Amino acid sequence: MDLNKLTPIINKPNGWALMPLVVFLCLYLVTSLIVNDFYKVPITVAFLVASVYAVATTKGLSLNDRILQYSSGAANKNIMLMLWIFILAGAFAQSAKAMGAIDATVNLTLLLLPDNLLLAGIFLASCFISLSIGTSVGTIVALTPVAAGIAMKTDVSLPFMTALVIGGAFFGDNLSFISDTTIAATRTQGCVMRDKFRVNFLIAVPAALLVFIYYIIYGTQVESASEIHAIEWGKVIPYLIVLGTAIAGMNVTLVLLLGVLSTGIIGCIYGSFDLFGWFASMGEGITGMGELIIITLMAGGMLELIRFNGGVDYILHHLTRHVSNKRGAELSIAALVSLANFCTANNTIAIITVGPLANNIAEQFRVDKRKSASILDTFSCVVQGLIPYGAQMLIAAELTKLSPISIIGYLYYPIILGIVALLSILLRYPKRYS
Repeated sequence: MDLNKLTPIINKPNGWALMPLVVFLCLYLVTSLIVNDFYKVPITVAFLVASVYAVATTKGLSLNDRILQYSSGAANKNIMLMLWIFILAGAFAQSAKAMGAIDATVNLTLLLLPDNLLLAGIFLASCFISLSIGTSVGTIVALTPVAAGIAMKTDVSLPFMTALVIGGAFFGDNLSFISDTTIAATRTQGCVMRDKFRVNFLIAVPAALLVFIYYIIYGTQVESASEIHAIEWGKVIPYLIVLGTAIAGMNVTLVLLLGVLSTGIIGCIYGSFDLFGWFASMGEGITGMGELIIITLMAGGMLELIRFNGGVDYILHHLTRHVSNKRGAELSIAALVSLANFCTANNTIAIITVGPLANNIAEQFRVDKRKSASILDTFSCVVQGLIPYGAQMLIAAELTKLSPISIIGYLYYPIILGIVALLSILLRYPKRYS
């Protein structure tokens, strides 16, 4: 008998399949709020308990097959791609820090931007980079260390600065033509990218402008806590390479690899470290990503069992039963993709999962396909930007050594975007597509 071969089993929609997610949220989020300490319950332990519960309550499989099913979720190709990005990001971030690239870039930013425009400038840079490269993760990896360095040299809190980068990263993830969420949304709805962009633009830009204006106003209170030191211009090159190649549309893994190589070469030229010192800094950075990698694997496995046991199908089934008009149809599409994202922690997978059903709903109630594609993309990005176990939040928290929960309260852009997107459904905006 082949112990590695799973017997195909089709489980019916089952609300109880969502319990592992409830266990995780209660143990991690609710407990942290009750004791008012976001570091009291390690997120790894919360995922471990929820994972054990998910394996224990899965029916229809032997224990060995349950573990195999869990492992198949952890080894999902999207999860594995994310892990390679984490590894390269860790190597780049630590070697850039060791050779002085982060300090040089922070000093340059403080020199170019006056104190009152620092917040708005970083948010705008995050929006522009993510729009150019189409990935929120790549943007967060590139800008979070710089934002953290600015927080250390100003009176702005680190969670606030980190959330500012995350918010801008999701602006581009939602709008970019090369974003995987845009591609998934337009393909499942059968519409042209530029048409979906026009609808999205009318929703995302007002939200971004509101947040941008707030950052300008709030930025008038920002003051640099220290003098700007002399800038070693050569040490800025690794970040220029990373940002330049990312904006040019290069694959994020290749972008990070070029960043790692440039930090090594320039670091050796400046005498920041020798060859073995570079190796040591890369090794430290990769090892530092260990917790994030473990969290990602356990999240992937737990969410796969939720899907296997019928949790996602339960959501799909119950949210479409009482739809009776166009507004209700659009709200159901928004709720479907939001809950699917909540259960998969991956906005692209959530769109692919509910896309065909959303397409059927749109056809049945004559919802403009450009609007349904926009709703899928926008609400998936809103949820992905707010959940504490999403890849974007986890990597930002890892790079800054913060708790994901401590960042959530400052995620103004995803929150405002969600409100504007909801109002666009309720108020039938934009009218041309409603």
